[in-house]
Formats: sequence, C-alpha cells, structure tokens
Amino acid sequence: MGVAWASGINLYAAILTLGVMSATDNIHLPPDLEILSNALVIGAAGLMFFIEFFADKVPGVDSGWDTLQTFIRIPAGAILAAAIAGGTLAGASHFTKAGTRLAINTSPEPFSNWTASILEDIAVIAGLWAALNHPIVFLILLGLFILLMIWRLPKIFGAIQAVYRKLRSMFGGAPPEPAAEAETALTGPAPAESGFSLSLNDDQTKD
Repeated sequence: MGVAWASGINLYAAILTLGVMSATDNIHLPPDLEILSNALVIGAAGLMFFIEFFADKVPGVDSGWDTLQTFIRIPAGAILAAAIAGGTLAGASHFTKAGTRLAINTSPEPFSNWTASILEDIAVIAGLWAALNHPIVFLILLGLFILLMIWRLPKIFGAIQAVYRKLRSMFGGAPPEPAAEAETALTGPAPAESGFSLSLNDDQTKD
C-alpha cells in the first residue's frame, strides 16, 4: 500500500528510494522486485527523478507531465504493489495530486507550486520510510490522506472545469455561463418581446 500510494505521487522517487534502500541492505525486497536494486535501474530512476524534480515545479508544465504520467504511474503502482488494489490506490493518489496541482496552477504566483512539489517529494520518501518501519503509523496517515482526498474531490472537479472553460474560450470561443446554460436547457429560450404585444396589452388594460 505504501509503494502504491507513493507511485501515484512520484513513481521515480519511489523506485529510487526502494532501490537504494535495498542496495544498501536496509530492506529486503521480494524476489519479483529485486531488480529495483540493480545499478542500471537505480541510475534510470535517479535520472527520471531529476527530470521530474524540475518539470514538476514549472506551472503548466507540471500538469502536462502529470497527464503523461497517468499512463505510467497507475500500472507501475499496480505492478509494484502486486495487486489490483495497488493500482486503485496509485490512481487515487495520482489524480488527487494532479487535480490539486491543476488548482494551484490557476494562481498567478509560482511559489505555491514550488512548495507543493517539494512537499510531495518529501512525503513520498518519508511515507515509504514510515510504511517500512512504522506500518501502523503509515496506515493512520494513509487514512487521513483518503479523507483529505474525499474532501478535495469537489475542488478538484471545479479546477478541471475552470481549466476546460478557459481552454475552450481560447481555442473555440467563449462558452456560455454554466448558470445561463442550465436555465436555457430547462426553460428554453426567452420569447422575444415586441411593440405589438405591449400595445395590445395596454389596450386590453384600458378596456
């Protein structure tokens, strides 16, 4: 569970942490994952972590990177966790991270983006260490993360809709306002007023 959760946030940091800890005999990986301690795998994970470290701190670039990583983090998390539930947890943490960063990117200043990225890197390494050395503590923290994820869902969807409307206005014209669009769909277009109808009403009032 710890590996799946960490993979959804930063796959390369998770692989690098496991590989280094295994190569230094701090942990013993199961036979299917012993390849992570291979020097080539550690080197490749380190290089990709280096690239992601900088890409993840540029507003806009980080969201594009997260989109590409959707097809990597989730299946990799399932493989590392050796269970379908691992893919589910990796997907949940990935979409929570990606949606939260998308919401942060709507702010004009870059400092909140850098802070979030650094905190994510620290959380992955510290979370894996806690999962390996203090699993009960990790499970409690994981439960809090799931509650936070549920609480963030409406805001994440709101951020995605805001970005979609902005992109649509840039490339396909300004979309209708959500409230006006919903009212039109329910009541239909408002009838056009005419001078004839107004004068007719005035005559009827006099009569």
